[in-house]
Amino acid sequence: MAEVAATAIPTADAPKAYPSRAAVTAWIFFDWAAQPYFTLITTFVFAPYFATFVAPTPAEGQSLWGFATAAAGLLIAVLSPVLGAIADASGRRKPWIAVFGALLVIGSSLMWIGRPGDPGVILPLLIAYSIATVGVEFATVFNNAMMPSLVPPHKIGRLSGTGWATGYVGGILSLVLVLGFLAANPETGRTLFGLQPWFGFDAVEHQGDRITGPLTGLWFIVFVLPMFLFTPDLPSKRPVRKALGEGLRELRQTLGELPQRKSLAAFLLANMVYTDGLVSLFAFGGIYAAGTFGWRTIQIGTFGLLLAVAGAVGAWLGGKLDDRLGPKRVITGALLVLLSSIIAILLVDRDSILFISVTPPEPGGSLFAAPAEKAYLALGALIGMVGGPLQAASRTLLIRLAPRDRITQVFGLFALTGKVTAFIGPLLIGIVTAVTASQKAGMAVLVLFFAGGLALLSRVRQT
Repeated sequence: MAEVAATAIPTADAPKAYPSRAAVTAWIFFDWAAQPYFTLITTFVFAPYFATFVAPTPAEGQSLWGFATAAAGLLIAVLSPVLGAIADASGRRKPWIAVFGALLVIGSSLMWIGRPGDPGVILPLLIAYSIATVGVEFATVFNNAMMPSLVPPHKIGRLSGTGWATGYVGGILSLVLVLGFLAANPETGRTLFGLQPWFGFDAVEHQGDRITGPLTGLWFIVFVLPMFLFTPDLPSKRPVRKALGEGLRELRQTLGELPQRKSLAAFLLANMVYTDGLVSLFAFGGIYAAGTFGWRTIQIGTFGLLLAVAGAVGAWLGGKLDDRLGPKRVITGALLVLLSSIIAILLVDRDSILFISVTPPEPGGSLFAAPAEKAYLALGALIGMVGGPLQAASRTLLIRLAPRDRITQVFGLFALTGKVTAFIGPLLIGIVTAVTASQKAGMAVLVLFFAGGLALLSRVRQT
């Protein structure tokens, strides 16, 4: 049966005139507001701190973090399309962003309880992390669904790329704040800038690491406000109670039409696979470095700054390439780089690069002085450079493939496909790491996700 074509111009839900530049800029600041959660909590500060200082061993910490990520991902996978369908039927997006943003704030703020060496905080901490993850991911679903009503179709790629780039800049500034003024080396009691931590934070108790949770919540509250104040929401269609039944009926209809929308179905499957690889790579990259090189908050945070700068540049350039070459080509190029990079990372160890022996890092030596550390930095920069364009181009391609009147619903499916295996990926990493007691073996599963995503993406016809 012929594939059902999706229209490229917003119709049913979108206003006839697009909103002002100020309204669009305010929407972009959602990415700025949310990015510190991924930068500070899931990647460069709190997750490695948890694995190194809260959990009994780094390998066990990586495993536990993977199980918590899997639990949150499963809940997101189940509920995303349902909530998206209800939102499309009811019309408005902002109330949903507010509710799930509140979960992000509450969950991340509770991470302050994560004292080092206290096994009693492990379970509550992982529950708080799961709550915050559910909040930020659902809020992002509804924020993404506002895009078609903000700019014309030919500017969607640039809007998406600019949002990701702006988010990376916000992540950079939040990381500089933590590393330069809040988190100190337990041995020296000094921050990256050589200062005493602000507010008298105790380096031995890792209060500078733990404050990243409450800081993330406060940051979100402050910087998401412009979107609520200045970006117009879609008009309300019907009460939520009535929207529930209608939304679920439309969801069943959309799922039934997927076999006819072959490119959309293939893309959702491809996104399901490669997004899991990317999320897992970012989630465990800092933990892996902590276990492999013995990096602590200062080293991992500095590494994070490099990746964030590379990501901001890459997302901005990727948005331009998206409009010029199309999102599918941008995604394909990014996946090829990611696949090559993760294979190379697996061949880098403390004392070897590609099976060639090198001088290992010296305890207390200069920052990133060892050859293996420099190689890891270079590969990390490549990953950061293409990670932003991959995610930005993915939501652009979805908008080009999805029917306009069900955009939030399809973004819910998009979140589902990004989360169905997003709990399987961390779960596999957790299981393989636990069984082998090897972080490298756990990370090796990511090769399968990037290769599989590339194969599925080849079946997508870009409209």
